[in-house]
Amino acid sequence: MIISILNQKGGVGKTTTAINLGAYLAKKGKKVILIDLDPQSNLTSGLGVRVLSDQSSDENGYLSIYNVLIDGNSLNEVFISTSIPNLYLVPSNISLAGAEIELVNKLSREQILKNAISKFKEPYDFIIIDNPPSLGILTINSLVASDKVIVPLQCEYYALEGVSQLIHTIDMVKDSLNPELELMGVLLTMYDSRVKISESVANEVREYFKDKTFKSVIPRNVKLSEAPSFGKVIFEYDSQSSGSDAYDKFSDEILKQYGR
Repeated sequence: MIISILNQKGGVGKTTTAINLGAYLAKKGKKVILIDLDPQSNLTSGLGVRVLSDQSSDENGYLSIYNVLIDGNSLNEVFISTSIPNLYLVPSNISLAGAEIELVNKLSREQILKNAISKFKEPYDFIIIDNPPSLGILTINSLVASDKVIVPLQCEYYALEGVSQLIHTIDMVKDSLNPELELMGVLLTMYDSRVKISESVANEVREYFKDKTFKSVIPRNVKLSEAPSFGKVIFEYDSQSSGSDAYDKFSDEILKQYGR
């Protein structure tokens, strides 16, 4: 299964969700490939991997997703192991920032990532794609390649602002480029039970998305914010934290929902 983690707003927990959902699925025996499709490369650095801006490779010899999209390298050449068994990474770097322009003249540019994944020889249970906070050609590539979309939505004021455009983009890709694409669900993030607005937003989201709202809720948790700076996933950094418990339960919900 290929899952896009998507919201055109920044700071809603996309990367945190991609890393920790992937890590918990891997911990539970699933083979997981994380693809960092964001030029900010936070998923890559959050796993303790550094890929320099040199478009060919970094000092460790790592290629990046840029080389797949622009240079035609295969994913088999690019993916690398992480410190967690069963969890693998296709890294990103700042070179990806120019890919939107460079892809303009590429033939079937919306299909490049999908074609690369179709040729990927490594077996996997899940591919999870962390997207940039925009609805440009990189995100379209992700949606065309994916089976499902998870939308992290922060429990803060204006949380639903722009969601209609996001859903419209998903529907547009489904209608014209990927008829198999489906919204897996909306994940409530940064929930703070001490703040009334969190409960209000959570209720509004559940009313709007109904059964497409995940039961799991990710709390506002300082440990989730700290872990990436140490290049660790949450259960490596603090397995007793509320954030770790929340992503553990979320991974169970995904596994239960899709019978894996």
